[in-house]
Amino acid sequence: MDHGRVNSTMKLGDQGITGLAEVYYNQSAEDLTAIAVDRGEGVLGKGGALLVSTGKHTGRSPKDKFVVRTPATENTIWWENNPPMEVAAFDRLYADMTAHMQGRDYFVQDLFGGADPAHRLDVRMVTELAWHGLFIRHMLRRPAAAELDSFTPDFTIINCPTFKTDPERHGCRSETVIALNFDRKLILIGGTEYAGENKKSVFTLLNYLLPEKGIMPMHCSANHAPGNPVDTAIFFGLSGTGKTTLSADPTRILIGDDEHGWSDRGTFNFEGGCYAKTINLSAEAEPEIYATTQMPGTVIENMVYHAETKELDFDDDSLTANMRCAYPLHYISNASDTALGGHPKNIIMLTCDAFGVLPPMAGSLRRRRCIISCRGSPQRSPAPNAASPNPSRRSRPVSAPPSCRAAPRSTATCCAARSPATARPAGWSTPAGPAAPMAPATGCRSGRREPCWRRLWTEP
Repeated sequence: MDHGRVNSTMKLGDQGITGLAEVYYNQSAEDLTAIAVDRGEGVLGKGGALLVSTGKHTGRSPKDKFVVRTPATENTIWWENNPPMEVAAFDRLYADMTAHMQGRDYFVQDLFGGADPAHRLDVRMVTELAWHGLFIRHMLRRPAAAELDSFTPDFTIINCPTFKTDPERHGCRSETVIALNFDRKLILIGGTEYAGENKKSVFTLLNYLLPEKGIMPMHCSANHAPGNPVDTAIFFGLSGTGKTTLSADPTRILIGDDEHGWSDRGTFNFEGGCYAKTINLSAEAEPEIYATTQMPGTVIENMVYHAETKELDFDDDSLTANMRCAYPLHYISNASDTALGGHPKNIIMLTCDAFGVLPPMAGSLRRRRCIISCRGSPQRSPAPNAASPNPSRRSRPVSAPPSCRAAPRSTATCCAARSPATARPAGWSTPAGPAAPMAPATGCRSGRREPCWRRLWTEP
């Protein structure tokens, strides 16, 4: 039986996916939250947030991502970096997955990838888990209700976590798979509950399709000056280097926190929400992002919480350091309504500088003023040791203390140790023992417990 609003000529049955039990089309965030709780997929937290666990996969599985090799993609894919899958193997995978889906409930969200109507991608997400539907509803752009009546997907993504692949039969590496078939305009995800695979699959599509249209896809965050979209800044960086934090500057307008395009019209967000890391998040340093963790429908992934009070522990990374929250852009008060900006006036490169070594490119920009902000370290930084004094501190939107402000053509460092963790009191969902204390970095002049801050100027 079908539920919800959908193009009557473009249901799953019209796409050849039949034999399902209940199919829920384009349910609201409120309904998806309630369904997820009723099905035991998660627990309702403070303020109506949804607390979920992603099981053994607490991050993406890049080694399990495959692209179907066809004549159309033969010369357009970097095969050394993207494992190929044979057409016949993908066909078997699709047949086995859709057979596995029969008799089960599924959730469908029809959404846009891209805020610029001239360049957006119409995406249908089919999920086995209700909370995955909620997650992707936050993360992509939501059509107006009337637009659903004529919505026809350019690509369809099917996510079935309970389906385990057979590497020999399906031409993959393990029981987990993310398989992209550009000819069939179809992506299949199986064997993982990590919701980040859903949004990154859309980014992969746009990363492949947009350059052909003269548009550069960017892994960056972006904001602009109030009332002046021409004054746009973009922040490039790997996961955990501070893109979300810096783009949420309350004195500027947030365009987006992770994935954007740059066309001849300017910049535009691919997404409709944010996917923020929550490790060491605090109300004092990042009040707006912190507040989203207690808002209705926010998806809280892999965080330890008190079983009775549902209080979140932002310092306990015993499940994973990659704990996150997903929320719609409008939960940030200064977010742009259009998610559009001008051509970037400022381009900032963020880097994980765990050992105090500036990247080689810093010395090559001889005729530009280059500011490199190294605030904290991402999840992939080296393990704690004497050479890496502060690897677990989170990026924070703070100003450098006066004692650490660098003069031109020089560097300065402000480091402080993370305070030791204490033993977890009874009642917490994942007990964790005390962490070993770490000695303060040598040469720290400020005494502040803030992340590293370095600036480098290269004059003309």
